[in-house]
Amino acid sequence: MTTVDARGLRCPAPVIRLARAAAGVPPGTELTVLATDPAAVHDVPAWARMRGHEMVGATEQDGVHALTVRTHA
Repeated sequence: MTTVDARGLRCPAPVIRLARAAAGVPPGTELTVLATDPAAVHDVPAWARMRGHEMVGATEQDGVHALTVRTHA
């Protein structure tokens, strides 16, 4: 699993960093983006849905959201 650290960044930076990390990885790769921007809770699932990826997990601890996406071809 790859972790994308987008803590402290505002929308749309967490999604942009996630998209860059997802580019070129094999299908089935899990990417977790760490974000403190509350908008990421909505933006990351929307990005995954629009790109045909799957949301596989979302947690929050101490204001840090961990959103995990599994890539598809």
